[in-house]
Amino acid sequence: MDLVFSSTTDLAAAIAARKISAVEALDAHLAQIDRHNEAVNAVINLDREGARERAKEADAALARGDALGPLHGVPFTLKDMHETADMKTTVGFPPFADYVAKADSPVVARLNAAGGILTAKTNVATMLGDWQSDNPLFGRTSNPWNLDRTAGGSSGGAAAAVATGMTPFDVGTDMQDSIRLPAAFCGVYGLKPTEHRVSLAGAFPDPGGVARSVRLMSCLGPLARSVDDLALIYKIIAGPDGADTDLAPVPVEAMLEVNLKSLRIAVAPSFAGFPVAGEISVSVDILAKQLEAAGSTVEQAKLPKLDLHDDLEQGGALIGMMLEAAQPGPPEQPTPVSSWFEALARRDRSILAWDRFFETCDALLCPVAMTTAFPHCEPGTSITVDGKEQSYWMLPAYGAVFNYSGHPALSLPYGQDRDGLPIGLQLVGARWSEARLLGIARAIEPLTGCFRRPPGYRAKRSSP
Repeated sequence: MDLVFSSTTDLAAAIAARKISAVEALDAHLAQIDRHNEAVNAVINLDREGARERAKEADAALARGDALGPLHGVPFTLKDMHETADMKTTVGFPPFADYVAKADSPVVARLNAAGGILTAKTNVATMLGDWQSDNPLFGRTSNPWNLDRTAGGSSGGAAAAVATGMTPFDVGTDMQDSIRLPAAFCGVYGLKPTEHRVSLAGAFPDPGGVARSVRLMSCLGPLARSVDDLALIYKIIAGPDGADTDLAPVPVEAMLEVNLKSLRIAVAPSFAGFPVAGEISVSVDILAKQLEAAGSTVEQAKLPKLDLHDDLEQGGALIGMMLEAAQPGPPEQPTPVSSWFEALARRDRSILAWDRFFETCDALLCPVAMTTAFPHCEPGTSITVDGKEQSYWMLPAYGAVFNYSGHPALSLPYGQDRDGLPIGLQLVGARWSEARLLGIARAIEPLTGCFRRPPGYRAKRSSP
């Protein structure tokens, strides 16, 4: 086995079968971190000794014949926003530099209960507020495919760590494409579940115990190197937890087996008025032709009659209202409650329009972002796409549409562009259809070429 590039499912199976030990799996990943993290700067707050103690305990439990969880002995990292009882949670924000939560968030608790071994946190944009992962505490994360390019944000550290074999999986947050965009930039898989599918309790450091304000559009989801691993982690972390009362009591089903010949796929190489690199839109068309050749019913998408630019603007306004509510003191000009309800009513119209759209197809295939990984720059700097300057703020547009609507969306790698940078494509499905959406992605996976390692990130070969 190549331990650091093995899948989560394969690592768990090898540990359960005693082909490798949890300590061996951990040490291999720690060595990979030591080997590559200085250049990429993805992993922060490394708990080397604590993780090794937990790995020893996992091996001892296995020797005793104790019941095993689905992640027993598997090391993993978490984006630096999950509250953890024994590790700092900073979101790259200096006032939170020494903050340690009193308890694990529900998502962390579930991963621990499944037998996973938390090793470290991964780098983020300051307060999760940008599409590059850079902050005053830990600096800038670079893209492993080209260190002069961004890994994306705000889950850029997570995506880069997964891509380089420093962790088999991570769990990020996605309010405006913040899982899917860095997954696409780094050539890995990322899932944004349906809104209110995974608990947001403890999903942001809260030293003051203030009322949680971010209750809409933000989602937690896994980043990994295969669809099978996305499905495994999603199944562990999703569903009601007794802490987040917004979670819907919808059954969390296992990934479905899907036959490509049964699928109805709508295809949109671009959205009207949204910029996109030609190589990305061409990749959408090429994959569509592959799906058609495999027996799927493929047609050009007749998108809902919505002003998607207005949806993005309204989504930004909702985020602004939630952030306003999170401020420590009252605002000088508070937003009227009536404005909040008007914003929700506008959002309802878009949600229902997309619900009707997905009555006619199993999934929508479209871009994740308007470009592949771009050079490091100051936030707000215009981005060059096919020789034209485009607004920085349109970077997440293709993904943010589905944060506004709440529908599940998945980023999957699909080859590289002319500069050798990963291209990511997006699959979107009906609300609450994660089991089917993951099954569709799994059926498509052989057509995409699956995960590819960035050049230069070959780990030393290991065997049990």
